[in-house]
Amino acid sequence: MRLYSLSVLYKGDPKVHLLKAAYDVSTFNFFQRSSVQEFMTFTSQLIAERSALGSRASVKEQEYLCHVYVRNDGLAGVVIADNEYPQRVCFTLLDKVLDEFARQVSKMDWPSGSPATISYSALDGYLSKYQVQTPR
Repeated sequence: MRLYSLSVLYKGDPKVHLLKAAYDVSTFNFFQRSSVQEFMTFTSQLIAERSALGSRASVKEQEYLCHVYVRNDGLAGVVIADNEYPQRVCFTLLDKVLDEFARQVSKMDWPSGSPATISYSALDGYLSKYQVQTPR
């Protein structure tokens, strides 16, 4: 069971843009990592774009399950995990991250924000904390 990506996005008019993201691509070949990360960013934006405000969904994309939660205020979160990762845990994580993000980052910054301008550093910590360590 593995988490690969955790993203916070803003669903505004006319499109969705990434505010902050964390990735764990350590299980991929070194030469594949940047394209895998790009795929995850693109997929997160696409899924958030196609989801209605106030909705939650789980979408299968290749060998991944993408869990999306779009709040009524336009703030969205996407977790990309493998098929075995528990869906309930993903949505609990999204709830927690989006609530904390909304408290720490001003709503005025969401429409114009980008990963370079938004200061919210908790995503990497959540990604590693919620990673399920499998015994070797």
